[in-house]
Amino acid sequence: MDTAQPSSVSSQTITFRIWRQDGPGGESHYDEFRIPYHKGANVVSCLMEIQRNPVTVQGKKVAPVVWDAACLEEVCGSCAMNINGRVRMACSALIDKLEQPITLEPLKKFPVIRDLTVNRDRMFEALKRVKAWIPVDGTHNLGPGPRQSPKDHATMYVLSTCITCGSCLEACPQVTLDNHFVGAAAISQARLFNMNPTGKLNAEERTRALMGPGGVQDCGKAQNCVKVCPKEIPLTSSIAAMNREVTKLVIKDLFFKDEESKGHSGPG
Repeated sequence: MDTAQPSSVSSQTITFRIWRQDGPGGESHYDEFRIPYHKGANVVSCLMEIQRNPVTVQGKKVAPVVWDAACLEEVCGSCAMNINGRVRMACSALIDKLEQPITLEPLKKFPVIRDLTVNRDRMFEALKRVKAWIPVDGTHNLGPGPRQSPKDHATMYVLSTCITCGSCLEACPQVTLDNHFVGAAAISQARLFNMNPTGKLNAEERTRALMGPGGVQDCGKAQNCVKVCPKEIPLTSSIAAMNREVTKLVIKDLFFKDEESKGHSGPG
């Protein structure tokens, strides 16, 4: 993590070098901007300042920079980007702790839509694949839910804090633009909903979703995901847990297949 004070604090300005790309597959370049320094500012507030007056250090008026943001308090996950070569949330990245010039780039594991905005469909499709929800009809009162042990509840709470920012996919060397590895977020969410007392009804279905191409077996155990997660979710523990569940299901399938073949091998 960068901890150095901004190099231009004395001159009361801050310099940004920002990736620009007009659309998917388009040519890219960097624009450099210089704005007034404000103590305690974060990257998002600086992007807002640039948006108000998008003039480069060369004095050229350009289109406002495009990026994603919503909550501004590290909850929505939409402002994830590469800041000085490291994936992090722009809302919690403080200028006072970043070296200059501050380089902003889009996530590299997702197709660029424009500038710093990317298409995160692969992450949401992965969540659909593992059915990261509880299929319960909520149109009527079902009464009290099943009891949960305090230990399970504590584990599930941490897993539930995922903000689908995509940082874990960005840092994962196994994730590329042209493969289908679901990544740590979807694997961890499968664990979360498999632990839920009601979610256990569909646990085998979620586990089977991690057995095919792009599933948990594609994880290379680099452990980069857990290092960059802004919510400090134990993603490697989730990957290990789902690996065990997949292994048990594979053994179960082999056992029943063997029993079935024995049943058909007797006298006809």
